[in-house]
Amino acid sequence: MNFQTDVIERSETTAVLVDFWAPWCGPCRVLGPVLDDLAQEAGDRWTLVKVNTDEHPELMQEYGIRGIPAVKLFVAGNVVGEFTGALPKAQIKRWLAEYLPDPRLTQLEALTAHVEAGFDGALDQLEAFVAAHPDLTAAQLTLAQALIVRDPARADALTRNLPLDRTDVERVEDIRTLVRLVQHDTSTDGQPVAAKLALAQDALGDGEDELAIKALIDAVVIDRSYAGDLPRLAILALFRLLGREHSLVKTYRRAFEMALY
Repeated sequence: MNFQTDVIERSETTAVLVDFWAPWCGPCRVLGPVLDDLAQEAGDRWTLVKVNTDEHPELMQEYGIRGIPAVKLFVAGNVVGEFTGALPKAQIKRWLAEYLPDPRLTQLEALTAHVEAGFDGALDQLEAFVAAHPDLTAAQLTLAQALIVRDPARADALTRNLPLDRTDVERVEDIRTLVRLVQHDTSTDGQPVAAKLALAQDALGDGEDELAIKALIDAVVIDRSYAGDLPRLAILALFRLLGREHSLVKTYRRAFEMALY
């Protein structure tokens, strides 16, 4: 057993479950066969490595192990989950479900990149992926985000009745805010701020995020509270959906903050 090769390096491509045990440890002998069964059931989703702590005391010190059996799940070289003691099989299954990376998310990430790049057929592939995995909230929200301009009503509908965690709730609010921006009727409103929102709508429709941001900042300067605070909320939503590290967010955040005051 070479820990660097068999665990750290291998975990870059496949999750590795490490069982730290010793021959004299009674609970270890109880847990060992349970992990063997789970590893066989797992197929290629994860692999099991057993470390005899009598033979590798340095690893106990490195990973802060004070009691065995100790089980640690490695992904991309890091410990992402752990427990100590001989847990029942059903409880370990629930633990694995919580901490194991979902391979569907890797597929979704690739599809998202293709949609954002405008690859032919990418949106149809995303639609098919969502249909094949109706339980995957992240896929539903990714499709909703992609449809904000193309089909705002459906984008809004996709965000309804989903099981959401805290991060999902914010993303849903941002999608709905941009749907509201896209659907807002500026044609009968002669106010200067409405003209800026119309420019932002057109820019989003053309995939010109930078132009949309500039127009929204101008709208904030004119009247940030227009249409229920829509200019301010829309630019915040766009910033969050683009991501904190996006170049446009870094470039225009200061200008937006200055527009507010």
